[in-house]
Amino acid sequence: MQVHLVDGTYELFRHFYGAPGRRVGGREVGAVRGVVASVLGMLESGADHLAVATDHVIESFRNDLWPGYKTGAGIDPDLRGQFEPLEEALRSFGITVWPMVELEADDALASAAAACALEPDVQRVLICTPDKDLAQCVRGRRVVQVDRRRDAIRDEAGVVERFGVTPASIPDLLALTGDAADGFPGVPGWGPKSSATVLARYGALEAIPAEPAEWDVAVRGASRLATALREGWEHALLFRTLATLRDDAGLPSDGCASLRWLGPGPGVDAAASGMGAPELAERARRAAA
Repeated sequence: MQVHLVDGTYELFRHFYGAPGRRVGGREVGAVRGVVASVLGMLESGADHLAVATDHVIESFRNDLWPGYKTGAGIDPDLRGQFEPLEEALRSFGITVWPMVELEADDALASAAAACALEPDVQRVLICTPDKDLAQCVRGRRVVQVDRRRDAIRDEAGVVERFGVTPASIPDLLALTGDAADGFPGVPGWGPKSSATVLARYGALEAIPAEPAEWDVAVRGASRLATALREGWEHALLFRTLATLRDDAGLPSDGCASLRWLGPGPGVDAAASGMGAPELAERARRAAA
């Protein structure tokens, strides 16, 4: 089997900002409608074991570790108002949903990818999101990352080509460069090129020699970078913790075979009508036939 793991929060944002809105009964539902239609498209194209992870709330345990970590502040109310309706709609269509509270959707995807990769009946795990954080979960050609907008698949060689480091070094890379989307700044002076060059050689923060004279890779401003890392060491370790995805969420709880889509549930017509798209219910029934 192939297992598709979908970043529902990313998809919700993508459809909210990338397509015209749609109001039904005074409520904005366009992004929910777009995500459901998109996931149905995957099922129609042959995906049969599938789950969607969502951020039921934006905040997670990481907010307790770093005060600047991303929050729900500033999210458009029309977008925020579609978080829970998306989960409800997907369930009505018979799709497995993992709404995360203490952990994030990315942690759910990381946990499921790690668990499914261990199952002998799983030929490949496809993590459907372009989010660079999830690149750390890629393993050879068995666990890959899919950018559905660009119709591109990134295996381990693709991660190295794109970021300059192996998947295992992605958290260290983000610790140095920072991640504006997640709200932590990285170590001053360390950019993508210098970080990738050093980590491609040493792999992890702890393996980087403290003295730049001992570096056997050519990096402009090595002395300045080494000083910045030494002075910002505790922050670098904290940022790596923030960037490291948890794989202990216990998902899927009943094994990857439980992710098989069996068709829409009894509430599918009401859910589709609530989105102003009754045709989606019929699409789901046809896909299941």
